Amino acid sequence: MTIAAILSNKGREVISVTADQSVGDAVAVLATRRVGAVPVMDGASVVGIFSERDVIHAIAEHGADAMARKVGDTMTAPAITVGPSDAVMAALSLMSRRRIRHLPVMEDDRVIGFVSIGDLVKYRIDRIEADAEAMRSYIQAV
Repeated sequence: MTIAAILSNKGREVISVTADQSVGDAVAVLATRRVGAVPVMDGASVVGIFSERDVIHAIAEHGADAMARKVGDTMTAPAITVGPSDAVMAALSLMSRRRIRHLPVMEDDRVIGFVSIGDLVKYRIDRIEADAEAMRSYIQAV
């Protein structure tokens, strides 16, 4: 099971922001698209991740003024990434170790997708359920 399999089911759309956008504008993107995080792009390069956690930390530190700050001042950087051939279990382990919930998927120095821990767990559960059903069918056939 690889990250490529996740992207084949989920799709490869990547919603992103730039480091020079305001936190308020980036929050609007998160809310409108109903996502918890987005990669922060500088051209074709991922320079960080902007998440709900970053918003909370910025508000705690700067109050309402946080909304006028730049994403580049509040994002988590550098971004930790995976490749399409990486195993789902390795990505889950990486997320657990680093206490992160989102990973840009990179191929040839360009972003080809974005996965969340929810995407990986859902895929893993679906595979376990499919294996269990196959085993039940096999047992009933014997």
